[in-house]
Amino acid sequence: MNDRPHRLARVVVITRPTPLEQLIARYGTYAQAKFILASTGESIDWYEATHERLELGLGRSLQGIPQDRPYTRVERHDLDRFLFSADDLVMIVGQDGLVANVAKYLDGQYTIGVNPDPERYDGVLCRHAPEHVAALTANALEGDPRWRIEARTLAEARCDDGQRLLALNEIFIGHISHQSARYRLRAGAVEERHSSSGVIVSTGSGASGWARSIVQQRGLDLDLPEVDEARLTWFVREPWPSVATAASLDVGIVDANTPLDIASEMSEGGVIFADGIESDRIDFVSGRRVQLHVAERRLNLVVPAS
Repeated sequence: MNDRPHRLARVVVITRPTPLEQLIARYGTYAQAKFILASTGESIDWYEATHERLELGLGRSLQGIPQDRPYTRVERHDLDRFLFSADDLVMIVGQDGLVANVAKYLDGQYTIGVNPDPERYDGVLCRHAPEHVAALTANALEGDPRWRIEARTLAEARCDDGQRLLALNEIFIGHISHQSARYRLRAGAVEERHSSSGVIVSTGSGASGWARSIVQQRGLDLDLPEVDEARLTWFVREPWPSVATAASLDVGIVDANTPLDIASEMSEGGVIFADGIESDRIDFVSGRRVQLHVAERRLNLVVPAS
């Protein structure tokens, strides 16, 4: 009989700097930040009040973690250097966008989103209040009727040179500036040469944002995917028909049987980035090809059962 105590999985708490901390980092000191704001007629009071609310929410969240359960804190800018364990319980304290930032680094770990400031954040992905943390981290989550696991679909862009990006919401393929993106797009057996403002590939999580806006603007009768559905939607932004380019392939579905392939015809400035993070981009210039499909990984988001 094994009498060794069961090791509680580590809780990884992920945060990002508050607006006040970002302001101080930009200008060097609190006094300098306050002076710069005052010189433009703006007060630092909002930054201070927001900082206090976020710190209070974070503090209450940390207090909820059982004392016998190991935990570590990671800032968003350190995620690319942090090594997650397979059994980590990931707790994201902040805005919904932070969940999208973290998702691409995870591989099946249960993820809890905590909203530290309901006055500032909607809480679409960070649905839990700090007061829920004690119950969420006290025991195993499986079988607890208070919660359920929402296995959210991720999109993947895989280039022919092996580079890839994962996205919880959407992937953008286009030109880094306001210039037109030029490429060849193949959906199923049909291919067109395009000049457009780029291509957006959206998951069900992203369907409430950019994708829904496009559907409503165009008046499309398109069934957008659910957050856990193995299906993506894609849209071409402002395709320009000409003697050399077409515009009939401007919307479609990506599923297990229908990937989307794009070949760049941009000599410079072509990019692919995920969830709006342009700094973490893949250069997509002439000679490069990318395939967009549903990723094998899922984001296992812990949400209230009702």
